[in-house]
Amino acid sequence: MTKYRGFTLVELVLVIVILGTLATIAMPRLGSSSVFSGSAFRSQVVSALRYAQKAAVSHRRLVCVVLTQSTVTLQIASANPATGCASVFVSPDGTAYQRKDSTVVVSGSSLTSGLFFQPSGQVTTDGSGSILVAGVTGAINITGQTSIQIEGATGYVE
Repeated sequence: MTKYRGFTLVELVLVIVILGTLATIAMPRLGSSSVFSGSAFRSQVVSALRYAQKAAVSHRRLVCVVLTQSTVTLQIASANPATGCASVFVSPDGTAYQRKDSTVVVSGSSLTSGLFFQPSGQVTTDGSGSILVAGVTGAINITGQTSIQIEGATGYVE
């Protein structure tokens, strides 16, 4: 008696059903790069804000974060005390610290006019330090992502 090797019809149909289910769930997510670019841009904004806070404390200078709908740029004051930032902040690789993604929109935040990291590490909404966000958590919203929370009194970014 000869044994036949191969797959049964039930096994073949089951594999096709599983592949079809995976294709309907996974393909729309993989086809849409905005989900991935939004997540990457959110991580870059969080990184920039944390870097700005650490740089303000370590350089003892005011560091300004300029937020537009698709970019985040860091600037630093030339002297201390200062009411504004004059020069572009240089990242460790020697280039201007700027992150841009035109497919992602930063919106819904009163903080998009600018954030100022004071030499003490606190966050203000103006360069002079008179309008503290202390005790209040600010939020930056990025399309399709969880909000970025900023604690004014400590400069903590989450």
